[in-house]
Amino acid sequence: MGTVILCFILFIPIYAILIWQISNPKDAILWGKRWMYKEEPNVTETAITYTKIASVICIVFLTILFVILFINQL
Repeated sequence: MGTVILCFILFIPIYAILIWQISNPKDAILWGKRWMYKEEPNVTETAITYTKIASVICIVFLTILFVILFINQL
């Protein structure tokens, strides 16, 4: 049971980053790369859509992983 609680605590920041990527994908794409450009770079709609889909897939995968971990501990 301690493993489940530890994993839950470690998953919280990952979930927060993934939710942030869904709600603000342009900033998430440019996070840590803004210094490379003199002007504000253009982010395409395809890149924004890809970021949102990838974040949703990761959230679903992590949730399934957490549920499997929880079930195995019972």
